[in-house]
Amino acid sequence: MGDPVLLVIEGDADALAEVGRELEDRYGRHYNVISSPSPADARSRLEECAASGCEVALVLAGAESPDESGNEVLEAVRDLHPHAKRALLVGWEGWGDKTTGRAIFTGISDGQFDHYVLRPVHSPDELFHNTVSGMLLEWAEANRAAPYTVQIVGESWTGRAYELREALQQCAVVHNFCLADSEEGREIVASVGTSTKLPFIKFPTGEVLENPTNAEIALATGGPIEPGRMEFDLIIIGAGPAGLSAAVYGASEGFSTLVVDRGGIGGQATSSSLIRNYLGFPRGITGRQLAQNAYNQAWVFGADFAFMQTVTAVSREDEQLLVTVSDLGPLRTTAVLLTTGASYRRLGLPSIEALLGAGVFYGGSTSEAPGMAGRDVFIVGGANSAGQAALHLARYARKVTIVVRAGTLRAGMSDYLVRQIEGTANIEVRLGTQIVDGGGDGRLERLVLRDLATRDDVIVAADALFCLIGAQPNTSWLPPEIACDNDGFVLTGPDLPEHLVARRDRRPLLLETSLPGVFAAGDVRHGAVKRVASAVGEGSIAVQLLHQFFAAAGHQPRGIGYEAAAGSVERTG
Repeated sequence: MGDPVLLVIEGDADALAEVGRELEDRYGRHYNVISSPSPADARSRLEECAASGCEVALVLAGAESPDESGNEVLEAVRDLHPHAKRALLVGWEGWGDKTTGRAIFTGISDGQFDHYVLRPVHSPDELFHNTVSGMLLEWAEANRAAPYTVQIVGESWTGRAYELREALQQCAVVHNFCLADSEEGREIVASVGTSTKLPFIKFPTGEVLENPTNAEIALATGGPIEPGRMEFDLIIIGAGPAGLSAAVYGASEGFSTLVVDRGGIGGQATSSSLIRNYLGFPRGITGRQLAQNAYNQAWVFGADFAFMQTVTAVSREDEQLLVTVSDLGPLRTTAVLLTTGASYRRLGLPSIEALLGAGVFYGGSTSEAPGMAGRDVFIVGGANSAGQAALHLARYARKVTIVVRAGTLRAGMSDYLVRQIEGTANIEVRLGTQIVDGGGDGRLERLVLRDLATRDDVIVAADALFCLIGAQPNTSWLPPEIACDNDGFVLTGPDLPEHLVARRDRRPLLLETSLPGVFAAGDVRHGAVKRVASAVGEGSIAVQLLHQFFAAAGHQPRGIGYEAAAGSVERTG
């Protein structure tokens, strides 16, 4: 099949030679760089690659060419090579121009291409290579071709094999699953020994774990289990965006910080295939990458982590709080931050629940998407996470159908996502529709859809269903001293009932709950905006409030390098 292809399409001969030379110098050992002077020639090259089974990793196209615009060629790439990354080559002379910016926004929103790349202006142009390398990394991870991909082999899609995939997804680990009796599965089994018990996990280092516990997975993937101390300034419960943000700011400002999560890192954000509207990432960032980067950042600043651990109780004892953790016992802390987030609601249909892991999935599609090649996939949900999942799955599936109860996608989804969905040929949207039943022989094969206006039911063939509906806060374990609204979301600050505030010797701080010293941030909080950026912002705000709380309580943080300066975010290290 040969090396993966990097294809450049550019009508300007000098620019084509320059881009081709820059790619060949840096990537020529592992990729086949092809330079094409016209869209017609490029189409021919793409067809040849498809016929020979040669993978195309990246296509770069100039904004203009003699007979066809570059973005139209990029749009056509998806038909022949749906997994290839596509980027528009932009010259520096047009950078910063509103027309160029509008064309980039429109092209990405309409699904014509994935990114943009500024043409190299000298050699080596590290800015150019930074963008190209990032796209090649995205391509490798999406196709499970990255060298650090973890392999899972099981006898079936359900049961423990599904739980292992979920655990690695929670730990933000790139992984691939295959059945033991598949061609790929037989090769992996032969490489580790036929006596190895199923299901098993094989790491790139060669290490094999036979039906491991979640705690063993957390250790093997680099997630620490036990903190180095039993008393902290701050214990954060939940390692989603809000919790990771608070861990970064808290640890960097000198708080001895522990983050506990019953899974791994990132929460629901790890299921987001691409977050395009997050500040500072103009080309977007996956939820997994964002979570992994935040974890690394907090770890470097000195935060402790305890993954695959469940917090069972929070209570006050004198001037401290006790946090009971499943395998660690009671831990003492001055403050607690609840960032447990919310989980997708269940459909509540026994026929659907029975196929969990065998075509039915709750949450996003990042780990399951490669297995959807050539299949008919359904997504139920109308928020941004559902839109991101649909666009990601459309790269693999034959057809993606979004099922929404509302009369319009714009009722709960950002405009940029709606535009991309409308511009993607293999995505269909069924508005005013509800899933009422489904089934299959050991794996999902069909769904029953109900038109909410006519009440008519229709049976459709379905190979997979991804459920991303509603939000149910993870608060059922909280003590009664922490007040919640009727839906279970935690009440904080000005939202607390006056009769609870009257019992205290001071007004609660903005994100403080009805139990003094316990704060809440992110999706778990009543009134929170369900966006990654807002959760990150609340995590940082919580740390600022903790400075005030510690100062009022006369508490001196135990972390290294802390200088008491209540009300200021400036700290020296």
